[in-house]
Amino acid sequence: MGIFVGQQLMVGITALLCLLSGTGALAEGAFRQALPGYRFAFPRDHASHPDFKTEWWYYSGHLQTGDGQRFGYQLTFFRVGVDPALRGDSRSRWAVRDLHLAHFAISDLTHRRFQYWERRSRGALNSAGALTKGFKVWNGPWEASGDGKAQHVAAHAPGYAIDLTLAPTKPPAIHGSGGVSQKAAGLGHASHYYSLTRMATKGTLTFAGRPQTVTGSTWMDHEFGSNQLTASQVGWDWFAIQLTDGVELMLYQLRLTDGRPDPHSSGSLIYPDGRIEHLPFSAFELTPEEVWQSPKSGGRYPVRWRIQVPSRRLDLSVRAAFPDQELDTRGSTLVTYWEGSVAISGTADDRPIAGVGYLEMTGYAAPFRQPL
Repeated sequence: MGIFVGQQLMVGITALLCLLSGTGALAEGAFRQALPGYRFAFPRDHASHPDFKTEWWYYSGHLQTGDGQRFGYQLTFFRVGVDPALRGDSRSRWAVRDLHLAHFAISDLTHRRFQYWERRSRGALNSAGALTKGFKVWNGPWEASGDGKAQHVAAHAPGYAIDLTLAPTKPPAIHGSGGVSQKAAGLGHASHYYSLTRMATKGTLTFAGRPQTVTGSTWMDHEFGSNQLTASQVGWDWFAIQLTDGVELMLYQLRLTDGRPDPHSSGSLIYPDGRIEHLPFSAFELTPEEVWQSPKSGGRYPVRWRIQVPSRRLDLSVRAAFPDQELDTRGSTLVTYWEGSVAISGTADDRPIAGVGYLEMTGYAAPFRQPL
């Protein structure tokens, strides 16, 4: 989600593993690193990659009912590999091979209401998992699956649910350079990262006990790596934007301990024909323009931003659909972060443009790395 909450949750995962095993932190060397030269293949790469330590499948979308009510949703599945030295007998149904976590949220954009839930599992007895042959990932009754042509996502909590079919309208957009999305200096501080940026969506959404037929559009991220971030990075801002002219924009800005953005921040422009343009940090500008303070965590989140891509004469205003879309998921990942629907306005080539998107912000309620 977005791109890095899976890395941040490693703080909580490490603590949990210490309790489970009576030993220390995860060993980096037991897992494969994200290095240049990786060749994506689909639908193979929709499935799980257990040779990498951290992996997540992230869905965010905007839905509308027949009578014009609007909703946003987020559904994310995390898989975190356990050091092979700590794993139990692989023949045992109780063995800990991976830890699985999931987040689910719905934003009622019409009435400005926000609900979220979280799950965690050791994966024993098939309670959660991610297939390596064929695409299916699940955590309890929450699930994402696909056959290479379409995908299905479903999740439910008391009075709230989604059951959606997603059909990609563009090929996968592979981010970064040489199959690698770099997050910090040095080999391996990276991930393999792609998105399905515009998926036609239909199905049902239940909010406050009322099921409704919905249609809309979904953005899907899938990312896997083993050692992405460094101690000097305290948070990030991630944008996934769908514009009305058929262009999508993904940007992430990593923030350093001294407040400066990390030069390894980057992004992608995806054109209507599916062509991808990599955007290095020098190609865009992110300017926070309005701050909201959470009454729960005390975090101060920029809920309005200006995005400029001068080479494409793109100048966008990104505004939260409503401010209070903060998730306190300390029950699963020890993370408090902001993740929510945003509305887009501005200009592209001096012509008016609009759109919708999702914004994720971490490190505002608490530093990225906290002592155990």
